[in-house]
Amino acid sequence: MASLKLMLEYFHPWPNSAGFYLARERGWYAELGLDVELRVADPERGDSLQHLVEQQVELAVCPSNRLLVRRDQGQALTGVAAINHAGLEAFQTLKEFAIERPRDLMGKRLALNPTPRGLAMVRDLVRRDGGDPDAVIIVDSGARELRPEELAAGVADASFGGYWAWEALMDSPIPAERRVVHRVSDWGAVAYHSYLLAAGDAWRAANEATLQAFLQASKRGFEAVAQEPGLALAAYERVIPYFPTTLIERSLHLIAPTWLHQGQWGQQRQALVEPYAHWLHEHGIVTHPHAWQQAITNDYLTEPQA
Repeated sequence: MASLKLMLEYFHPWPNSAGFYLARERGWYAELGLDVELRVADPERGDSLQHLVEQQVELAVCPSNRLLVRRDQGQALTGVAAINHAGLEAFQTLKEFAIERPRDLMGKRLALNPTPRGLAMVRDLVRRDGGDPDAVIIVDSGARELRPEELAAGVADASFGGYWAWEALMDSPIPAERRVVHRVSDWGAVAYHSYLLAAGDAWRAANEATLQAFLQASKRGFEAVAQEPGLALAAYERVIPYFPTTLIERSLHLIAPTWLHQGQWGQQRQALVEPYAHWLHEHGIVTHPHAWQQAITNDYLTEPQA
């Protein structure tokens, strides 16, 4: 039995990892000779890719922009499968703030984690909508995603960075008719894979059959949950029992369609990676816009040979 450690992308498990959990619960990894451990990162030690660089894990789920940045810096990391085929980020606000389009953010206080990529996304959306990006008042919220009640209390007029398939679904004392969620895709953001699955180059070269087997079972898991989201509920009852089942179920139904392209899981698409890499270059986030060609491979998505 080959042991594999997979680092997930967030502070805690959430429904975007359902395919991995189902594949483990149903024994699909074990059928292929794999013993898979699913971990969450210690933020004080870095993100999932930092844990991968330090060889604490063999595989890591990561935002595609972070993988492209590290590859641009010469780190030997490669995306081996796509998790999402859509952007998951959203702007959250309240109706009374009258923010209906990007340029409406001018003169308003927007709370976000002011990373270079996050600021570039906001500024680009406002500029392309005919607004002045410098007129947006940035509120540094760090890693926190502001709750609607915090917006109502005057902390900010809107927040950016939470997901329309997770944080935006959480209960709040603020009634639903006051809450407004704008997906980045609805506001014309560049298309991208929100999350990819990455491996270190040395490890994948030495463990091709193991990687293929892992991807085969993971594909089976994600495609099964995409067909029937409720299949993953039992697994989440065990790993995040502190979240309401109704929240997990709603999230699964919303996010599951983002895992597939033309009914298939895993393919990293040039149509999503190349323009995003050029967008990151235009905004000074990566130096080499063509580095994406070495940053991803779909070669391991085929089933291992007997």
